[in-house]
Amino acid sequence: MQMDALAIINKYYPEENELKHILITHSRAVANKALEIAHRHPELKLDLDFIEEAALLHDIGIFLTDAEGIHCYGENPYICHGYLGADLMRAEGFPRHALVCERHTGAGLSLEEIERQNLPIPHRDMRPVTLEEQIICFADKFFSKTKLDKEKSVEKALKSLLKHGDEGVKRFEQWCEQFL
Repeated sequence: MQMDALAIINKYYPEENELKHILITHSRAVANKALEIAHRHPELKLDLDFIEEAALLHDIGIFLTDAEGIHCYGENPYICHGYLGADLMRAEGFPRHALVCERHTGAGLSLEEIERQNLPIPHRDMRPVTLEEQIICFADKFFSKTKLDKEKSVEKALKSLLKHGDEGVKRFEQWCEQFL
């Protein structure tokens, strides 16, 4: 099946509004950073088309959440956007892209982290597995949806992960060594 990431975004975000602008601007920044990392590591033989598509779609589920600061007026807590987006991508016939949606929150979330923090998401391991998933998750940590024009430093990206627990910080530090 042919993938057209922008057509999928347009399907779920049909109006030209601030939320769509935030989603596309953020997702394009993440895709560019992920592709930059991938190009720096040709030895990894990464799927560049998949990286671009999945990075553009990793936050597709945000409209289903309640995050007024970024113009999201859905019913679910923001932390649910990953698995909700994964459900959308599976329904579209893209299970591999769905895994990126599901596994990018924080630096990925282990089942133990989800249970310990009593998070309102399915109780299953949601850590990125493939290198492509890891690179997109890593690239995402450098961009927020509230400061669209700024790339975070490694230090600021690391600081934003502290609220998700030590495991995510360790994964991020490993990715710094592996990808930067």
